[in-house]
Amino acid sequence: MTVGIIGGGASGMAAALAAAQYPNTQVILLERQSRVGRKLGATGNGRCNLTNLHAGETSYHGESPAFASPALERYPVEETLNWFRALGLLTVAEDSGRVYPYSDQANSVVDVLRFALEKPNIQQKLGFEVEKIKKLPEGFQILGREESLVVDRLIIACGGLAGTKLGGSMSGYQLLRSMGHHCTRLRPTLVQLKTSWAGVTGLKGVRANCRAAIYHDGVLHRESTGEIQFTEFGLSGPVMFEISRDACQGSGDWIADLDFLPQWEEKELLQELLRRQGTALPASELFTGILHNRLGRVLTQAAGISSQRLISELSREQLQEAAAQVKGFEVCLTEPLGMDAAQVTAGGICTSEFDENTMESRHVPGLFACGEVLDIDGDCGGYNLQWAWSSGRLAGACAGKE
Repeated sequence: MTVGIIGGGASGMAAALAAAQYPNTQVILLERQSRVGRKLGATGNGRCNLTNLHAGETSYHGESPAFASPALERYPVEETLNWFRALGLLTVAEDSGRVYPYSDQANSVVDVLRFALEKPNIQQKLGFEVEKIKKLPEGFQILGREESLVVDRLIIACGGLAGTKLGGSMSGYQLLRSMGHHCTRLRPTLVQLKTSWAGVTGLKGVRANCRAAIYHDGVLHRESTGEIQFTEFGLSGPVMFEISRDACQGSGDWIADLDFLPQWEEKELLQELLRRQGTALPASELFTGILHNRLGRVLTQAAGISSQRLISELSREQLQEAAAQVKGFEVCLTEPLGMDAAQVTAGGICTSEFDENTMESRHVPGLFACGEVLDIDGDCGGYNLQWAWSSGRLAGACAGKE
């Protein structure tokens, strides 16, 4: 039996290895780029946050998040780590639950998978652009630009639209639509958010720990605590990625409320600022030793305090306002940066049209799908790659079995 897999990303490689465990199954892995795992090699700023110790159904989203449960239960985090260990990868877990390769290099993950694919019953075809697929009485025909193939079973593992510069595309959605499947609305997630605040350019590159909350028309959308990064366009960093899903979608006002000292009460901060009145420093140095210098100056200015004043000249009310800015600095948000900058696609092929226990199409026998092309996306922190490993291995194991 022959299993064709379209897509050489995380889920596609996992599917190929799972299908190839059956000696009588021949696997053909098709990748339109010049090498497999290109997008994987760029994840986590080149570190590859490959899973999270806390992965479970509550970490996933879509029209039916429960669809992810059977795959995650059959191939949970512990089993995934054992699988990678068997492939030769050493890993390390942070206190947050995020798991990285011990080498701290994403290429280590790509390499162990690439070496594992060197099996007699796995054939890789790189630079193979699939243009069309056809259902045959027995199997499927895969048509490329220069050649066509016939396989008994077919797995679509093309990934999503996010990260187009690294290979994200519409191809998986289009191929599955051609087989009668339907797609939900696609939008970027785990993405930085733009702001209309002109002052953000002056903070470009500044990182700060904070508690960030996004409000839509005064109602809390999502919140998280951790590192935020200011960019030329707006707000980025792990915290913004965690709370960016569906933010700035549709009409209404979107506001980010940033608390730059979440571990301090406002009154504690005020007492610290009052203590500093005994210095001869200018007001521009009010938050020196507390916050990043540039951020401290911006917050001082936001409190209406002139940088030409001395800290000793500031009134209690002015210091109270400065403390309030640190504990609740508001930034108007406008839109996500876009699919090019997004790490993951929210939305995808309707999961109701697939069997969650096998990843096989309910409409087209022998057709499977896995990974980001389906309407499942996870929180920031390794959850999306865990879905890729689990769903890919489930699809491959079921497609490869006689």
